[in-house]
Amino acid sequence: MQMPMFNLADTTDLCRLMSDGTRLRLLNALGVEPLTVAELVRVTGLGQSRVSTHLAKLKDSGLLRMDPQGASTVYVLDRAGMPPSAQRFWSFLAEQTDDPLLADDRRRVSEVVRARDGNTWADQVAGRMAGQYSPGRTWASFARGAVGLVQTGDVLDIASGDGVLSELLAPRARTVTCLDLSARVTAAGRARLAHLPNLRFVRGDMHHLPFAAARFDAVLLMGALCHARDPQRVLHEAARVMRPGALLTAVTLAAHHHTEAVERYDHVQHGFAPDPLRQMLVTAGFLVDVCAPTQREARPPHFTVLTVHARRGPELP
Repeated sequence: MQMPMFNLADTTDLCRLMSDGTRLRLLNALGVEPLTVAELVRVTGLGQSRVSTHLAKLKDSGLLRMDPQGASTVYVLDRAGMPPSAQRFWSFLAEQTDDPLLADDRRRVSEVVRARDGNTWADQVAGRMAGQYSPGRTWASFARGAVGLVQTGDVLDIASGDGVLSELLAPRARTVTCLDLSARVTAAGRARLAHLPNLRFVRGDMHHLPFAAARFDAVLLMGALCHARDPQRVLHEAARVMRPGALLTAVTLAAHHHTEAVERYDHVQHGFAPDPLRQMLVTAGFLVDVCAPTQREARPPHFTVLTVHARRGPELP
């Protein structure tokens, strides 16, 4: 079917109407949601008289209509009622125009609508907060804050790397010992954290811990078990150097088949199933409080993380 043609005067008037950036911004915002004049002022940051003047021109040209909404009146992009020439022209411009200012306006429309409905950010993410970001609200900041609730004695961080976690714990511990197999890593950590007098680095193998029995009040195995040739031996060694009642905290990956994804990280174990890992802990002499999946990572391949909280029993096997 042949598309309708328009005369030169109509086309000239339409080009003149659409040539103004303010009017395009208003149409862009109203394409998301009907809005009042005051809301359009908040979205665009323009003066009310300027916004009202351009709204009147768009309404007179048949692109907008005014609808009552409660005690207010909103402007509505009248897609069905606008002249066919304007409808085609606006559709073309909306599809072909990509500008950061227009994108910011659309984002602010959403904010204005949430404020209108009394629907805050917290309301929007209720039940899903664990996976949401807000400024300053990160797991790293939470961890640093939560450490203030902890008071530990002598801590052993097995497979510590350069001491990222131990650095957080040191102000709340009597001593922190970082153990890692890599000479380069321990040297780097020792240099980086030299300002912490109660923290030291020891090079050693987690399968043969170079410490006396019943030496520590708490042990960390944060990602260490995936690097262990013999995880059961590592757990036995951890229990040996812990005092009765000492706390073990561990995180590791749940069993998976993503071999290529972990190859660059030198993993030896491709994760653990919760029940067999719990049995390994019991066999090593631990009383297990938690051994369960606690997180599914957002980024592919979506590894599942297991968390372990356990206490060293009064007697070792």
